[in-house]
Amino acid sequence: MPSRSSSTGAPETARWLLRGRDGRLTAYARAEGGLLRWTEARPGGPAWEGPDFFEAPDLTYLTLAQGTDGYVHFLGRRERRDPDGKPLVDVVHSIQYQSGRPLMDWRSLGNPHTKLVERAPHLGAPAAAVDAAGTVHVFVRDAVGSVRMRREGKGGKWEGWKDFKVRGTLDGTAAVATSTGRVEVLAPSGKATLRWAQEKQGGELVRADDVPLAPAPGSGTALETGPDRLTYYAADALGDGVLAHRTADGGPALPLGGNPGTGPTAAVRTAIDGYDCTVLAHRASTGRPALAAFPTEDEGAGLWWAETGEPCLGAPALALDARGRVVMAAIGLDGTLRIARQKAEAGLALEAWTRV
Repeated sequence: MPSRSSSTGAPETARWLLRGRDGRLTAYARAEGGLLRWTEARPGGPAWEGPDFFEAPDLTYLTLAQGTDGYVHFLGRRERRDPDGKPLVDVVHSIQYQSGRPLMDWRSLGNPHTKLVERAPHLGAPAAAVDAAGTVHVFVRDAVGSVRMRREGKGGKWEGWKDFKVRGTLDGTAAVATSTGRVEVLAPSGKATLRWAQEKQGGELVRADDVPLAPAPGSGTALETGPDRLTYYAADALGDGVLAHRTADGGPALPLGGNPGTGPTAAVRTAIDGYDCTVLAHRASTGRPALAAFPTEDEGAGLWWAETGEPCLGAPALALDARGRVVMAAIGLDGTLRIARQKAEAGLALEAWTRV
């Protein structure tokens, strides 16, 4: 009987610790046969409720996206077997409308390989972004390394799959909506990161300049570091630590050091001692969470990575709680949620890790 209280690891995204409209943080994690959810008992903690178990069978991949309305969208890659034992692969979607409320039923978004069905089992991992109007955009690598998009249309009806008509992309696509509602998507390849962007909310995604950064698959994330301006963070595929690139500025990628292992990079902006700072986290090659901070868009100021806590399953996550404190979350090797919250003192120091 699968455990309904022990996680098998963090989702394949750094955004699995999210703050709802009521100010409470919620953590989500993988579990055998579904997912687990922990919710702060009150905004700012420290008590938590859960874990609550939600069935989601046959998922090989899980990611999350949240809109400005606070709704949390769950996107998964589902793989089942037909009576002859052949794989049946599709993308599935569910929603949580409020903190602590149940998830809606999972709905299939299908598979873009409806004609050449022999390609369907080779569908990659989905990514998603939600614009300011609440429109969900889903992206997935297809069997030939192109990027496909499907988005929710007016009235909740989903549009068909759109082919971006490229080749050679890898899993680990990152999608994000800016404060103006524009969506950008970044898809890693062997030599660079391919990029598409909207000129305005609701517009078509058009090919933009590539990011000169070949990331380790699944390591990339994007953060809005200025008004309608994104910075892309990812682990270098050649093992040279974390790199950063400002998509609107061009130029080379900026080295940030660190010793990242597998999994995505977490990123959040906050004020530290009155200065606008960016905080990054990843799972180090030692298996432990690692943390660093620096003035936003001033990577040249330098940063120092510090490992913290015990080894974890999957990548750690970062969020700001209702009091504006940095909160770091990780899934321990025993499958339990671990939380470390920023101390009420100068600088960025975390309290001792607690097991939820």
